[in-house]
Amino acid sequence: MAEKPTYLLIDSQVLPDVFLKVVRAKEMLARGTVKSAAMAARACGISRSAFYKYKDSVELFDRGGGSMITLYFSLADEPGVLSAVLSCIYDAGANILTINQNIPADGVAPVTIALKLGEQTTAAQLQISLLGIPGVVRVREI
Repeated sequence: MAEKPTYLLIDSQVLPDVFLKVVRAKEMLARGTVKSAAMAARACGISRSAFYKYKDSVELFDRGGGSMITLYFSLADEPGVLSAVLSCIYDAGANILTINQNIPADGVAPVTIALKLGEQTTAAQLQISLLGIPGVVRVREI
């Protein structure tokens, strides 16, 4: 029977540089900055074998500020309403993670947006701003 993995949260300053370089190489691949694992490894100053050895075991822990929330909207089926909502979220310093919009019924479109709030914005502040947008019928946190 395989042993269950044990996970640790460790300050990167006490680890060998190879782990941060593997994370950087994975990011370069994900963003398309490089075309192959070999190129990513070379760009980060590690061997290809080191990259492959650790790539499935090393992840960056995001301790950044802000909390993740999901908002459910009822939006009027009018041009520009969703665009105004997205602009308001951007202006609040939040980062949109997912958007799901369904087909409008009775002139109202249901929309769900998962986002990460900026450090300076609360969910309540954002909801108040969003409710002030013409065409936003309802917004609530789920």
